[in-house]
Amino acid sequence: MDLSTYQTMDPHLLVGVVNTALRNHCESLHDLCKTYDIDPRILTERLQAAGYDYMPEQQQFR
Repeated sequence: MDLSTYQTMDPHLLVGVVNTALRNHCESLHDLCKTYDIDPRILTERLQAAGYDYMPEQQQFR
């Protein structure tokens, strides 16, 4: 899964890629960011700007 372009990827595509990684490969948002060398602040701000919020109980953005 290529998340190297997360800063410029369409946010509606990004949310699907991130949620898939969270569901299939990572234990938490922190784990995902560490694994893929992603800045969690930038990721969450980009997705929030598109209307997605992180739901820690479900471990996904909605």
